[in-house]
Amino acid sequence: MVAAKPRIAFLGTGLMGAPMARRLLAAGFPVVVWNRDLAKASVLASDGAIVANTAAEAAGGASVVITMLTDGNVVGEVLFGSGGVADVLDKGATVIDMSSIAPPIARSHATRLAERGIRHVDAPVSGGVVGASAGTLAIMAGGEAATIEALADVFAPLGRVTHVGPSGTGQLAKLGNQQIVAITIGAIAEAMMLIEAGGGSREAFRNAIRGGFCESRILELHGQRMVAREFQPGGTSRNQLKDLDAVMAAAGALSLALPLTEAVHAEFADFVAQGGGEKDHSALILYLEDKNRRA
Repeated sequence: MVAAKPRIAFLGTGLMGAPMARRLLAAGFPVVVWNRDLAKASVLASDGAIVANTAAEAAGGASVVITMLTDGNVVGEVLFGSGGVADVLDKGATVIDMSSIAPPIARSHATRLAERGIRHVDAPVSGGVVGASAGTLAIMAGGEAATIEALADVFAPLGRVTHVGPSGTGQLAKLGNQQIVAITIGAIAEAMMLIEAGGGSREAFRNAIRGGFCESRILELHGQRMVAREFQPGGTSRNQLKDLDAVMAAAGALSLALPLTEAVHAEFADFVAQGGGEKDHSALILYLEDKNRRA
């Protein structure tokens, strides 16, 4: 006899959350969805989701809760605020936080939930909307190994999960990922500017180095956005800055000097302050071009 699939509450059905919830529905999981903007949750009804009016209503009776929310403050409010999710979950339930939040906040949430007999996994993702839709996300999980192993069927429709270490290390791995993304975006932008300033074509340059040691998803996707100068967000510069702020806070707590990260952090901070926050993070090239024009 095949065991029934666990009931999942999916909280946060924005750009990333909606396609992830669809993947779970297509895999046969019963899914209840909630979003602060109810319209973003309601569109999933046609995919078979039950739409809840509140986060607590969605979580009632769920054995697994997945959060895909803006930041640590929002996750904390949804979990522990008045009428929060933690108040309605049964002992033995599991919260999988797939939002990108600061590691200390993730560890605090894990501790507070454990006091109620509720398991917690911090499992942020990389791969963007394309990966969320295709089920090819890189999932970085922090928490108890046995808990993560028991959730294999839940993670499978979403992507590839890797247990990184104890609570908080999933979020720390995501910050490391965001460091690499930000620095690589900056490096590609500067290289394109160098080639173009010397009379070359940024498009031809990108094509020329494809398949060599510089090949990457960032060169493929973000490099093409720089060539086409199309900066509708997959990931916003504001969110990139949020993650870099968390990287710098973590580095400070660990007494680490990260000069490359410090430089690109300052560039994103300036770009967002100048109004670029809602553009894709590959739009950093616009900031760098303007900086050179003003030099």
